[in-house]
Amino acid sequence: MGVYNRTPLAFERGEGARLFTTDGEAYLDCMAGIAVNALGHANPKLVQAVKDQAEKLWHVSNIFTIPGQEKLAKVLTDATFADVVFFTNSGAEAVECAIKTARKYHWAKGHPERIDIIGFDGSFHGRTLAAVNASGNASYLEGFGPPMPGFIQLPFDDMEALKAAVGPTTAAIIVEPVQGEGGARCLSVESLRALRQLCDETGTLLILDEIQCGLGRTGKLFASEWAGIEPDIMAVAKALGGGFPVGACLATAEAGSGMTVGSHGSTYGGNPLAMAVGLAAMEELNSPELLAHVREVAGYFTQQFEGLKTRFPDVVADIRGKGLLIGLKLVTPNREFMQHARDQHLLIAGGGDNCVRLLPPLNLTLEEAREAVEKLERACEAARAQAKAAA
Repeated sequence: MGVYNRTPLAFERGEGARLFTTDGEAYLDCMAGIAVNALGHANPKLVQAVKDQAEKLWHVSNIFTIPGQEKLAKVLTDATFADVVFFTNSGAEAVECAIKTARKYHWAKGHPERIDIIGFDGSFHGRTLAAVNASGNASYLEGFGPPMPGFIQLPFDDMEALKAAVGPTTAAIIVEPVQGEGGARCLSVESLRALRQLCDETGTLLILDEIQCGLGRTGKLFASEWAGIEPDIMAVAKALGGGFPVGACLATAEAGSGMTVGSHGSTYGGNPLAMAVGLAAMEELNSPELLAHVREVAGYFTQQFEGLKTRFPDVVADIRGKGLLIGLKLVTPNREFMQHARDQHLLIAGGGDNCVRLLPPLNLTLEEAREAVEKLERACEAARAQAKAAA
């Protein structure tokens, strides 16, 4: 189906932070499959995990015990607030599970009227019908029937509007601590703590979507850790498989208490192959050394990008994001800037609010980071020249 506006680039292999086209040209990859290839391309430990498991067992039904699920679930619960985990194939499925978990919790507690899920403008939670309704992006909803009941959208980081909206039919608030598609906008530490307090006071469940900003991307395992808060439910995916499709919905025992036998399921979710890769990925993603490295490289990028903003105020308007989820809000059109970057053999992602995003592998070296900055500087020069020529 013609649903993608693809760039005419095709890659046949990758190695670390490099992608190589079918005709042998190398690109520095600061997209990482949109924050997916968090450990780089063809990471040896992940490759070995796939090989070892592929020779033993790929898939069995979830009617059987799958030891890899129990192992990965323990790794995730030991590292987080969560007591229980449901494994999925994608972030969108993890969000679906989170929404169902929140509504089923209130139903089981005798409050079936509590179905409303409050989300925020600029959010992105996936492409299933419930996920796009939770996001509320009009362009993603158009043509897919009437808006689903039970979803409310509010301005991002407007606590007064949120307090006024929470009521007797509210089931949960869903939010990305750092928005990805929405232009790398961050919730402040104070706002995250206020969210947690509001949920506690009103019996509302807090769902954090850390699909893009979690699993080391901000320099802590999860972005919410910077505020010292814990959600009731969390959706994760992307980096969890390092490029292999795997996601998870994490919950406290209390929040997950309504999810009883038969209330949810998945054919492929949690299959042995995915669990083997997830275990190998988590061993790397949750290492103190990698998280410290992310903070170091992120600090370098922040310093350098502030310099770009100073030298190119006609191109770069603002620096956003946290850790290695970095947004550059542009003066020039972001799609044109992405092409300027590609001309320098640098891959970056687009974003809302006329932003571009850098989402490099978390193990990007400082030398590679310097190369990325140099390529971005040349992209800024090209954008400036194009704007002058058009004027």
